[in-house]
Order: sequence, then C-alpha cells, then structure tokens
Amino acid sequence: MAIKFQYNKTSLQQLEKQLKIRVRTLPIIKNKESALRLEVKRCKTEAAELEKSLEKNIQAYEAMFALWNEFDASLIKVKDVHLGVRKIAGVRVPLLENVDFEIRPFSLFGSPKWYADGIHILKELAHTAIEREFMLAKLGLLEHARKKTTQKVNLFEKVQIPGYQDALRKIKRFMEDEENLSKSSQKILKSIQEKRKEAEV
Repeated sequence: MAIKFQYNKTSLQQLEKQLKIRVRTLPIIKNKESALRLEVKRCKTEAAELEKSLEKNIQAYEAMFALWNEFDASLIKVKDVHLGVRKIAGVRVPLLENVDFEIRPFSLFGSPKWYADGIHILKELAHTAIEREFMLAKLGLLEHARKKTTQKVNLFEKVQIPGYQDALRKIKRFMEDEENLSKSSQKILKSIQEKRKEAEV
C-alpha cells in the first residue's frame, strides 16, 4: 500500500499523527485477536462435546428404536427458543438462554409406561441439537471476527506502520537536503558578495 504524501511540514505532521494512532492501536488489536483466538478454541471444544452428547442421545434413541414406531411424535414440539446476545471481545454472538417445549397431554394409563421416558429423551435430543447449532453459529461469527482482526494486525504491522515510517524518513531526508542546499547557497552567495566588496576596495 503506497502512502500518499507531500514533501512539506504539514504532510510530515499528518503522517506522524497517523503513525502514532496505529502504533497506539496495534497492542489493543493484538489483545482482541488473542482473546478471540482463545474463545474460538473454547467454542470448538464445546462444539465437540455437544457433538458427542448428541451422538450419545441418538444412541439412547436408537436403543429404543423398536418402541419408537408406537410413539406419537406429535406429543412434543419446540414451542419457543429464548435467545440472548453476549459480547465477546467486541463481537456480538447469540446465546441460547432456554428452550420451551410444548407437551400435549396424554393418558398415563392408556399409553405405554415408557412414553414419559420417551418425551424426556426427545427433549434432551432437541435441546442438545439446538444448543449445538447455536454453538456452531457462535463459532462461525467468532472465527470470522478473528480472521478480520488478524488481517488488521497484519495490515498495521507489516504494511501501514512500516509504510508511514518510510514516508516520514523520506520527507525528513528531503527537508534536511533542502535545508543543507539552502545553507550552502547562502554561504556561496555570501562569499561572492565578500569577493565583490574586496574587488571594489
């Protein structure tokens, strides 16, 4: 990224200001990146645990597979999912607060005894599946934010800060050269004037 500048004091001051901002901001962005990296790692672990839990619940479901043919699936359904929002290192992520289930009344005497256990298993299965989906959504958002933050850190560290430092060095050298030329020309002019005065005398 080429930084546009002019060889004057105003441009020098503006570039110094921009450089200070980036140097001051870089540690903050690095901290955000490391916080996001840790959170992504934690989310991946939680997602893997939820995946195992879901597999375990599915196996419990399959263990009673022969009985599920008799089960009335319309007895239970997800009524509502309560969401929250949490900020992690400045990133808003969804948070699963609660899942409400609607259980249709059924006759305890007219239906098999295991219906209550079946409803409990389905509740666990649905809750774990919903929680896993939220964890994956959270992981996706955090991963995206981490990538963006890493890009910004790299932009500041490898492109902008060195670019501003280089531009400042060029402007300072130019201004020093200009000042040296000015002093040299003044000395030459002074020596010419002195020679003229000597010649006149």
